[in-house]
This record gives sequence, structure tokens and C-alpha cells, in this order.
Amino acid sequence: MRRKGVNYSKYGYIFTFPFVLAFLIFSLYPILYTAVIGFTDMQGLIPKPIHILDDPFANFKQLLFENVSFRKSLINTGWLWIVNFVPQILLALLLTAWFTNRRLNIKGQGVFKVLLYMPNIITASTIAVLFSTLFAYPMGPINSLFQMLGWTDGPIFFLQDKTTARGIVAFIQFWMWYGNTMIILIAGVMGINPALFESAAIDGANGFQTFFRITLPSLRTILLFTLITSMVGGLTMFDIPQLFLAGGPDDSTLTTSMFIYGQAFKGSYMYNRAAAASMIMFLITAVLSGLLFYVMRDRDAARLKKADKMNRKAAQAANAQGGATYGKN
Repeated sequence: MRRKGVNYSKYGYIFTFPFVLAFLIFSLYPILYTAVIGFTDMQGLIPKPIHILDDPFANFKQLLFENVSFRKSLINTGWLWIVNFVPQILLALLLTAWFTNRRLNIKGQGVFKVLLYMPNIITASTIAVLFSTLFAYPMGPINSLFQMLGWTDGPIFFLQDKTTARGIVAFIQFWMWYGNTMIILIAGVMGINPALFESAAIDGANGFQTFFRITLPSLRTILLFTLITSMVGGLTMFDIPQLFLAGGPDDSTLTTSMFIYGQAFKGSYMYNRAAAASMIMFLITAVLSGLLFYVMRDRDAARLKKADKMNRKAAQAANAQGGATYGKN
């Protein structure tokens, strides 16, 4: 007698339905709507009929070729991300190597990790107030320290100088996120097979050799995840530049997210241009992500896959030739 099986898949669909519904309403629909209005003349607070422009790409052309502020925001965003991410990943890798070194066996690692991760859980508004106070003019703590050490003759207006303003914003982003990057990398190292490190120790490998020959290659996937998430976070940077300097001085800390916010919710409420700018950033993010996936790919696995594909083609060709010879005979 055949027993009736129990189908548990329906419970999976039931539990995932709330997420799928929320995603469709609050994520997919806004994305598609944004993509559509980028080709329209939609602007202003008062609702009115909208239509597709005669030149559907007019908003995109205006932003890329005529809007100086948008181009400046693109440059600022890229500069701020690179300047804060390069030292961030280097310091995170250094701390990861330090904390995961079995020979050093650092005591009290939990306390160090909590302290280093702490800036990441402080609210952006609090950090903005903190650094505004630190670099205040003319009697801020940094100005007072510089004058006490004799490094300057008078107070420096840090927040009104383009170079120092950008540098401070980049430093804040670095300070906030290096602890998070470190935790992710440490988690990746903990997932590496301990037998690899034991074998390296038996073969006499030192700490540098173990880190660069075993740890880093094994962290390729984690590093790719870190690069992608950091790049997306950097390209959507908004809270610190907005709360700290509001894009000043002279738009030197204006980011693309701030530009999009200003286009959509200030002045003329040009939702069409804000949507077009959002889609441009989406395309830039997608292209850069694709490049990172290509650069960080497993070349050995790709080489083996290519060789296997060539062998299969050769075998198919040989079989086809053999079949043709047999047919002639």
C-alpha cells in the first residue's frame, strides 16, 4: 500500500509570503516607478498629468552634460569613498591578522573588538555634533591643541576649507566603518579550515607567509562582499555630509545622494531629474559591481572550467567524427 507523503514546501511559501509582499510593495514598485518617471516631466508638489518627454533621455543628458552640480557630486562621492575605504580595508586587514594570529594569542580580544566596533553604533547626528565641536572655530579643541603645540599662529577655520572639510568627512566615514569591516573579516578567517594553518605551521611558514598565502586567498569571497557593500554604501553616502556640513563649503562635500534629495524635495521638486540621477547611480553601481566580480573571480576555477569545456567540445567533435566515419563504412 502506497503511503501518502507530506509536502512541506507549502509552509515555506507561507512563511516567505510576508517578505515577498513587502518587497513588491516597498522595494520593487518604487524602483520601477523611479525608473519610469526619469523619462517624464514630473515635477512640483501639485499633482498634474505627466507624460513621457519627446526626448525620453533629456533628463539624463541634462544631468550628465549640463548640470555642473551633479558632475561635482559624482567626483566628490568617488573621492570620499576611495579616501576612506583604502585605509579602512588596510587597517581592518591588519587588525584581523593581529586578532587571528594563533602565536600572539591576544588576551581580552572581546573588549578590543567592542571598542573598535563602537563608532559604528553611534548615530550619525551624534557624530556630526561631536566633530563639529572638535573642529569648531575659533575655540574648538583641535584649534586649541594646535595653538598650544605651536603648530599655528591663529585659529584655523577647518570647516570652511574645501580640502580639510573633505578630509574630515572621509576620516569620519573611515572611523565609523573600519570596525565593522574588521568584524566581517575576522568572521571570514574563523571559517577557514584550521588544518590549513596547522599544515603551514608544520612546514615552517611565518606569520606573513601564512597571512598572504593562506588567509588572504581564502578570504576572496569575504573581501568581495566587503568591497561590494562598501562601494554601495560609499556611493549612497548621505547622513554624515548632510548633517555635518550640508554639502559645504562650495559643494565640496556634496554627494550624489544629497544632490538627489535636493532635486526631489527642495526648490522646484524636480522628481524627474532626481529619478534620472538615481538611475544613473544604479547603472554606475551595477557596472562597478560587475568589474569587482570579474577582478575578484577565482582564476584557477575559471581556468579549470574553461579547460573542462574545451575537453567536452573535443570529445563531442571526436564522437561526431567517429559517427560520420562509421556511417560511411
